[in-house]
Amino acid sequence: MPYGEVEHVLGSKNIVNFMEEEIAESAEFRHDYVTKMPSYTKYNEQPWEFCRQGILKHIVHEKMNTREMCVNIYQQLIPGDSSSGQHRHFTEEVLYILEGRGYDLHHDVVFNCDKQYLYEWSEEPVKYEWEEGDFIYIPPYVVHQHFNADPKKPVRLISATNRLVKAMGMNWIDQMTSCPEWPNFTDWKEKLLK
Repeated sequence: MPYGEVEHVLGSKNIVNFMEEEIAESAEFRHDYVTKMPSYTKYNEQPWEFCRQGILKHIVHEKMNTREMCVNIYQQLIPGDSSSGQHRHFTEEVLYILEGRGYDLHHDVVFNCDKQYLYEWSEEPVKYEWEEGDFIYIPPYVVHQHFNADPKKPVRLISATNRLVKAMGMNWIDQMTSCPEWPNFTDWKEKLLK
C-alpha cells in the first residue's frame, strides 16, 4: 500500500473518538431539542438588554436556548430625538419598522483581496429615510446607525441577523459608538420594566 498507511494505523498512539462522540452528541442534542428547548417565548420571557447599541428586547437569541438555530431577532426601542449606537457585523441585517419614523446612515464597505484582505468604509454615509411599515436591508460589514427623527415619540423596530456565519468563523462585530443613553438608562428602565 502506498505511503505505508496500514503500518501507521497499527502503530499509532494518536487515536481519537471524534465520530463516536459526534454521534452521541447528536442523539443528546435531538433529545434536548424536543424536551428542553422551547419553540416559542412568551412576551414576558423575552429579556430586555440595555447596552451600547441601545435598548433591546430579545425575541430570539442563541443564549435563549430556543429551537431556532439560525437567526437572532430583537426589537429595538430608540427614544425620541435619539439614535442607536453605530456598529458593523459580518452578517446581513434586515429591519422592519414597527412604529415611528427616522433614518439610517450607512457607510458602505469597500473590499479588496488583491494581495491581502483590505476593508475600507466610505467616508460619506448613504442616508435611508424610513417610517412605520418600511423594510431596510443592511449588507454585511456596513457601518450603520439608526436615528429617530421624532423628538417625542420612540421608534420601535425589529432586527434580524443570521448567526450561521458565526459558526463559520466570521463572528466579527464591532461597536464604533454608543447610543446617547449609554450607560445611564435609569429613566427608561423604570418605564419599561414596570
